[in-house]
Amino acid sequence: MRPLLAADRRNEGQIDHFDETIATLSERIEELIAPFSSEVELLQTIPGVDSRSAQVLIAEIGADMVRFPSPRHLASWAGFCPGNHESAGKRKSGHTRKGPKWLRAKLPECAKAAARSRGTYLSAHYHRLRGRRGPGKAAIAVAHSILICAYHMLDRGVPWADLGEEYFVRRQAEHADRYRSERARWVASRAAGTGPKKWDLCG
Repeated sequence: MRPLLAADRRNEGQIDHFDETIATLSERIEELIAPFSSEVELLQTIPGVDSRSAQVLIAEIGADMVRFPSPRHLASWAGFCPGNHESAGKRKSGHTRKGPKWLRAKLPECAKAAARSRGTYLSAHYHRLRGRRGPGKAAIAVAHSILICAYHMLDRGVPWADLGEEYFVRRQAEHADRYRSERARWVASRAAGTGPKKWDLCG
């Protein structure tokens, strides 16, 4: 019995030590991130991004986006752009490149948290992709979207503006309307003998 009690006391001492260490590190993080408090608050307007996640984003990519020529450069640097592999004219499924490990770990967590949010663009984006690509790739795609949005928000100093969960429904309806309009125009041009023989929506 005594050895068990002694082990319990040692475990309690270790837990207290870990709690003190975490508290000390948390205070130090707060001191270092204080000059960027406005940017941290800005990033927290993104669904799925909490205070700690915003701090990781600022620590990894910085608050000044001048170091990245474009959002695509940031995504590529962070390892959230799929590789583009082609062989004999056929595109193969590419894997994302390696990036900063803390960013690579935190952004998918944000994506999964965003997927649980209600009535948001990011949630709709995740669930739209999950059925076709699986939860892992859907989370990476949403993480990529969060990173791109973070770039624009930090660059312009504006908060998150949600497109809404109906965004993809509206976009699909717009594409359908455009298709019908262009198709009708092509049929009319063919009847008049002035249109191309082959139907091409992009043309």
